[in-house]
Amino acid sequence: MDNLESLVIARRLRVPMGDAPTGSQPGWGEAAARQLDAALLSVGFTCSAALLNRLAKLPGETVVDLGVRVLAAVRHLVGDHVQHNAYFIDFPRNVPDTMEFWVGLLREALLDPVAVTRLRPATLNLLVLPGYGRYQHTYADLLAAHAELVPLAGDRVTVLELGASLESEARELYFSLAGSEAPLAAEDLRALHALAAFCADEPERIPVRENRAVINDVRLAAGRPLLVDTVTDVLRLACEASGGDVTLTTPTRFRSFRRPERRALLRALDSVASPVKLADVPRHREQWKRLGERLHPHEYPQFPRAAHVFEVARGVRRARSFDSRVEAALSAGRTSEAVELLERTPGALLRRLDHLLRAGADPGGVLDAAEKAAAAASGRVLLSLREHLQNRLALAPGRVFVNRRGRAWTAADTRARLGEEVVTRAVAILDEEITRRLPAPGALVVDPEVLDVALPLSGKPVAPGLGMLPRGSLSRVDGDLLRFFVHWRQAARRTDYDLSALMLDASYGSAEHVSWTNYGNDFAEYSGDLTDATDGASEFINIRLARATRPIIIPQVHIYAGEAFDEAAEAFFGYMTRDAEQEGMPFEPRTVRMKSDLRGAGRVALPLAFLRDDDGAWRVKWLHLYLKGDPSFNQVEANRVTSSLLVRSIVERDHLRVRYLADLLRSKEATSEHTTYIGLQAPADLPEGARVYTPATLHELIPA
Repeated sequence: MDNLESLVIARRLRVPMGDAPTGSQPGWGEAAARQLDAALLSVGFTCSAALLNRLAKLPGETVVDLGVRVLAAVRHLVGDHVQHNAYFIDFPRNVPDTMEFWVGLLREALLDPVAVTRLRPATLNLLVLPGYGRYQHTYADLLAAHAELVPLAGDRVTVLELGASLESEARELYFSLAGSEAPLAAEDLRALHALAAFCADEPERIPVRENRAVINDVRLAAGRPLLVDTVTDVLRLACEASGGDVTLTTPTRFRSFRRPERRALLRALDSVASPVKLADVPRHREQWKRLGERLHPHEYPQFPRAAHVFEVARGVRRARSFDSRVEAALSAGRTSEAVELLERTPGALLRRLDHLLRAGADPGGVLDAAEKAAAAASGRVLLSLREHLQNRLALAPGRVFVNRRGRAWTAADTRARLGEEVVTRAVAILDEEITRRLPAPGALVVDPEVLDVALPLSGKPVAPGLGMLPRGSLSRVDGDLLRFFVHWRQAARRTDYDLSALMLDASYGSAEHVSWTNYGNDFAEYSGDLTDATDGASEFINIRLARATRPIIIPQVHIYAGEAFDEAAEAFFGYMTRDAEQEGMPFEPRTVRMKSDLRGAGRVALPLAFLRDDDGAWRVKWLHLYLKGDPSFNQVEANRVTSSLLVRSIVERDHLRVRYLADLLRSKEATSEHTTYIGLQAPADLPEGARVYTPATLHELIPA
């Protein structure tokens, strides 16, 4: 129950408050509520008036117990649940010159008879120098060396709202995640599993297959009927039940299933294994073979169609896939035949629209088919195609490809150009269909700060956290000082992460950097290199924006040695902003603007890029990218070309943003009297019953 409560607080910024007895000692609950609010303010949160009033009516002991849980949840959300020490105790002051620091350590080593035996005359290995890469002072020493933070009006204050009962709040979050039109991040899938096990009600619609597999796993464990309509749904469920990859990207080692589970899986498979559906089997042939070894379909003759699935996987029975027929037609130049095949699957036709328009001699016929398909395809497909087409006429520096885990790479754009008339008509078709599906907004209120937030067409690369926005979003940066931070704690072996910053000019050239090989420049300081994180380690980079000589700043986290991001016991990145006169510790929770976990398949993380506009204002562009990197010894100097090309491709891409849907909503007639609010955070004065869309629920705005 406590985990669900923390989940609701972190994801919805609402404190679940069911029916609770009023206080027996007048004033004690009110005093405890004020103390809780003061404690929350120290980490950048505060209670809404309604929440504070409700807490004041509770017994003081209840407020204290609840306050401990609430404070723990928000401290974890902002990254204040660990002690952020810094290598250089005075950081950002008194950071030494890099070479002088190394020479000083070498001088000390040469005077140490034990350390000198580990040195080789021909090479300098920093790791063998006494004191390098390990804290030389305690966290208490760091506290004593820094003045207290000077609170200013510009500090972040996030409002915690009064929630309903835990059951009601959990149900609302469950329905929101289960009904998402966009694929969810791995953390959201785990949350969905916990919520599905807790909530008795069932969502009416589960559009994303991976979400369905997670919910089916809970139903399988409870012996309830499964929700499947393709054979691949059953394979995803088996992967989820085995603790594997529900996306089917990586092979799963299937567990041994109990006899009732085998029967349920084969029964579900038998119900959907029609000859047409068998065409999906070859795509995951090897995984089907491994699953057949666990399900023993020969022991269940009552499910003959389920056995056909495994016969196809073994090559005993032939089932030509739909995609292979389409590819054969396109390869032979029979575009009209490919279009006729794709008309049976509207989403697939729209995903291939660019290819069909380039391959066919009759773009009008292809667009006619696309117009029919648009009425039956999902809203997410329509929006994704709309974003693709609005970038099709512009010359791009290269094509960016990002997989499900955020791994990114670029390639030259060798596609033939599309005609402007063709693109214009295709865009008009999509705009009309998307507008038709949007609900009547009533009185529409849009916070200008949210207009440049990108629509969450996929949540996979975006780990949940504080202040997170989808890839391609733009938001302004307030404050004079910008400070990046990374914290990690190794699980089993020595792990060395390196926080770095790449600085580029307006043409994405003239690179300079700050990292463990260069501790600073005229406007930036590095907190020092830590090479072991047995008890956790933190690194920082401080940027004085007014003195920055480069308009593009790209923070990066490199895995130099040890565990991957998703193998470490803990790994997260974030940034803070402060005014010039603010002192304080290297890490101050109330100045944190963004924090989220690091994960992904790459060895180099590129979370954000900071860009200076022509008027001198700074904005942040959200990337959520990972580079493959090398197995070890990754450095910012080695990947600056790849990083700059990736960032340029994302920055110059015209992402589909909230502004687009807001304009379409305004064009619809106000057929109802309710209010629709879209913003970064809901104000307190909204009328009762208003529809509210914030970054946490922005996926609900994507039409079905």
